[in-house]
Amino acid sequence: MYLKGYGIIKTLAPLHVGASADEESGNLNFIFRDQFTQTGIVPGSSIRGSFRVNMRQYFGEAEANYWYGESLTSEKSNINKESIIKFEYASIVWLPVFCPGQPIVWVSCPYLLRRYKRITGRKFDIPYPYTGSTTLRARESKGRKTLFFNLGFLTINQIENISDCFPSGEELPAVVVDDADISMIHDMALYRQSRIRLKEDEKVVVGGGFFNTEALPEGTLLIFPIAIKTTEDNRYKGFPFGEYRKNELEMYLGGLESIGFGHCLITLEWS
Repeated sequence: MYLKGYGIIKTLAPLHVGASADEESGNLNFIFRDQFTQTGIVPGSSIRGSFRVNMRQYFGEAEANYWYGESLTSEKSNINKESIIKFEYASIVWLPVFCPGQPIVWVSCPYLLRRYKRITGRKFDIPYPYTGSTTLRARESKGRKTLFFNLGFLTINQIENISDCFPSGEELPAVVVDDADISMIHDMALYRQSRIRLKEDEKVVVGGGFFNTEALPEGTLLIFPIAIKTTEDNRYKGFPFGEYRKNELEMYLGGLESIGFGHCLITLEWS
């Protein structure tokens, strides 16, 4: 048996979770992507590592080992390898995209919203593609509502109250697009930054010292499931999930924290 719950991630700064590529792809540090929608994800291992560090800092190594299992380098690793806590990957629920005149529109698609609905257990109808929220300021021309993104115009077929699709219940200016279109809009919305490494004694780029990094933009909303395995002492009922046992905490995920990436607000909900 498991105690089930989920976490909502709100990015407070660009979020980069990925790996470096070689020069053949322009030395671009890609983020991890979902295999079907090609939208950004945060692997469960990255979330787990951040929570473990948080627990070790505030509750000590012994408590972290109890919940997350012994390290592979530990003498006890052959006794308890399984973590009591289970994390799945975090997928996007809503992605902020620049839109002239808004200036931000949050975008999602039925595939991503179905996963959000399944994880939360909320009961609501998935909006049809190209449904806009009631808070959206779409331009109307010849009886048709449109949005202008950098890639061109997007036609809104209908306007509905879709507040149930948002974790907070607050209906942001938003549009649900087709599953086939979310990848293109996602890549247009990503935060990108170029970095260089200079020689120590002069302002000249070191050979191979030019990097391009992509990240999920500030304001992105993601969701990930959590499960806690039932233990004999039922300690999971008072599980210390983070700093001062709060269900809402700020932490850093991913890499490049030293240059302002990864700052997130995580809210936990339990079944």
